[in-house]
Amino acid sequence: MSVLLIAEHNNKEFKPFTLNAISAASQINEDVHVLVLGSNSDSVAKSISEVPNVKKVIHVNNSLYENYLAENYTSAIIKLAESYSHIVCSANTFGKNLMPRVAALLDVSQVSDITKVIAEDTFLRPIYAGNAIQTVKSNDKIKVLSIRTASFETSSENGNAELVKLDKDSENNLSKWIEDKVDTSDRPELTSAKVVVSGGRGVGSEENFKIIEKLAGKLGAAVGASRAAVDSGFAPNDWQVGQTGKVVAPDLYVAIGISGAIQHLAGMKDSKVIVAINKDEEAPIFQVADYGIVADLFEAVPELESKI
Repeated sequence: MSVLLIAEHNNKEFKPFTLNAISAASQINEDVHVLVLGSNSDSVAKSISEVPNVKKVIHVNNSLYENYLAENYTSAIIKLAESYSHIVCSANTFGKNLMPRVAALLDVSQVSDITKVIAEDTFLRPIYAGNAIQTVKSNDKIKVLSIRTASFETSSENGNAELVKLDKDSENNLSKWIEDKVDTSDRPELTSAKVVVSGGRGVGSEENFKIIEKLAGKLGAAVGASRAAVDSGFAPNDWQVGQTGKVVAPDLYVAIGISGAIQHLAGMKDSKVIVAINKDEEAPIFQVADYGIVADLFEAVPELESKI
């Protein structure tokens, strides 16, 4: 049977990590179908139909899906579920909100944060903050999976998938969208950025975090933070990288004033190149760093930024 992937988008374009999720889904089964639920989202469905490894795009276009609500999405997914062996989604905020509800209504166990596909029913996933890798075999008739997209590469080939339009689903009265409050930024999105500059407790204050933002600006990078920095009020919650935050795997990750607790490492250790700046030469971050600078960040970072 086929694999159904739930696309995340903003009704204009799909999120870049959808490409990674599609790549993962194609390793489960070559017959990958993508479900696009949206409003005035024809451009999204069209662009996904041109993505490699996608065999069919199922497009439901209605104002019911103008704003993402897990309850409304779930209703549509459940109606299609019996035709598929796997239902997959990215393991981000979107997926963590949606997939447990889907699994519960299908009465199956969810397999979360997949980093490798062994077989159609067997997968690898990290546990204990990434310190161990668990092999999971699911015997459920329909397998509900979330994909750690940073672990899968995308394809540069072109696709030509079948595009099918379906009528709208019946409206769900469990919840109602009121409003979204979204911060706008010229910086890349954290989970898909090629370069990430993160600050930790060592930065010292919200005011001092400006040196992190300034370096990120020079590098065209997203800004991240450790949980310690977020809990201390130095940075907003959506900047948090780690086990309880966002998982990133950029080409370059710069960790500034971050000691390197295992919870933080779980969110960034798959980065291709890791640079650490910390005045404590015994900091655990240096054990995973490709390049380490033992220095006062308030001296090293401005000097580094001035030379870029």
